[in-house]
Amino acid sequence: MSKPAIEFTDITDIEYTLCPGDDPLIKERILATDPATGVATRILRYEPGADSTPIGVQKHDFWEEVYIVEGSFTDLTLGQTFHAGQFACRPPGMPHGPWRSEEGVTTYEVRYPAPAEQ
Repeated sequence: MSKPAIEFTDITDIEYTLCPGDDPLIKERILATDPATGVATRILRYEPGADSTPIGVQKHDFWEEVYIVEGSFTDLTLGQTFHAGQFACRPPGMPHGPWRSEEGVTTYEVRYPAPAEQ
């Protein structure tokens, strides 16, 4: 299976939901998802003061590309702050986070499966 075909649609019709960890300051708007793999395209929003420390460093078994649309957040492991206009491309297994955002941040993320080993 794969993500569904979707023609242009108003994303404001898609509700934000709590991300894993249930922090009310960290929400996602899932734009498209592959039910077989769970990979998704999403808008991620950290409200001002959000901190993902309780869920710790993240590692995924999928590729993840992230573009910061507005605001900024700090990778607490790296001690580095990233701002609007910056982009990351993370291969499966690449550690990142946890994150804290003082001003709030909105990202656009595309996730896709790693190719099968041959």
